[in-house]
Amino acid sequence: MKILSRWALYVPILAFVTLVLTWGRDLPPPGVIIVAQLLAGAVLAAVHHAEVVAHRVGEPLGSLILAVAVTIIEVALIVTLMISGGDKAQSLARDTVFAAVMITCNGILGISLLVGAIRRRIAVFNPEGTGSAFATVIAIAVLGLVLPTFTTTRPGPQFSPAQLGFAAVVSLALYLLFVMVQTRRHRYYFLPITTEGEVIDSEEHVAPPTGRTALASLGLLLLALIAVVGLAKGVSPTIESVVEGNGLPQAVVGVVIALLVLLPETIAAVRAAARDRMQTSLNLALGSAMASIGLTIPAIAVAMIWLEGPLLLGLGGTQLVLLALTFVVGTLTIVPGRANILQGGLHLSVLAVFLFLAGSP
Repeated sequence: MKILSRWALYVPILAFVTLVLTWGRDLPPPGVIIVAQLLAGAVLAAVHHAEVVAHRVGEPLGSLILAVAVTIIEVALIVTLMISGGDKAQSLARDTVFAAVMITCNGILGISLLVGAIRRRIAVFNPEGTGSAFATVIAIAVLGLVLPTFTTTRPGPQFSPAQLGFAAVVSLALYLLFVMVQTRRHRYYFLPITTEGEVIDSEEHVAPPTGRTALASLGLLLLALIAVVGLAKGVSPTIESVVEGNGLPQAVVGVVIALLVLLPETIAAVRAAARDRMQTSLNLALGSAMASIGLTIPAIAVAMIWLEGPLLLGLGGTQLVLLALTFVVGTLTIVPGRANILQGGLHLSVLAVFLFLAGSP
């Protein structure tokens, strides 16, 4: 643990220093490789420090910390690439948010269920809390990603400024309402439970970190997030050139961004599932899905005040089918409050179909 703590201490600092030294410069191929490695290290360090802070504040508030941190990264990357991407970036926000929803609701949720079911044969969670979280994800996703396809005020899959502002306010309001329910009014719905259904309100075998340690981890978490955003901007031209050079659709850039920013959530969720804390895993998966839409769309709406060009948010036919399939399978998984390896495999299969069609539409 001490070695991991030292590693998590030095990597964010090194990544931030590298960001300062390379900012605004064209990197040669060896430099891109080094920056990419530091980028991955900063993401993993962010996982460690977010878990330290989360352990200090407890569940379910702890699960929100990493979700919000990941959303900050996502919004920063989208806005940065939209500023420099021109017409190619008009659909980047949609592609990234949709990829985030598919990865969280199928990838993180599926692998968490699989790990939990392998460990205990049956993964047990609270259907009241998980169901309300998934319902909120559905409502915000339909509002932000489906409705723009069918509105008629503006041509194409986009909102008018008034519609975008209204959707942003409603999305943010729903997210904040859910946070209030999760952390205060119905907190017990989102706490881990045993196989017998008993609520686990504390981790008796692990002492929480001190306030000083938690504050240090919070500072290093912020430093790691800044480094991730800045270094990702440095390697993004290489990612775009690789995508174009291989004849891949532009949507693949959004998938790469989503995979990168959701790596901390994935690692934290799998660790929680391995410790028989399935509810924590689902809180992380659905919380980041909700934050990816409920916080990203309002942030992008504000950014559109100075960004030029249309903002394409509405999904196409193939994407709508995959989103509907995700919601149907997810609902059937969550309602019983118990899942086995089949449900985990189903969600991972839907994710595999999404990833394949993203590269070969």
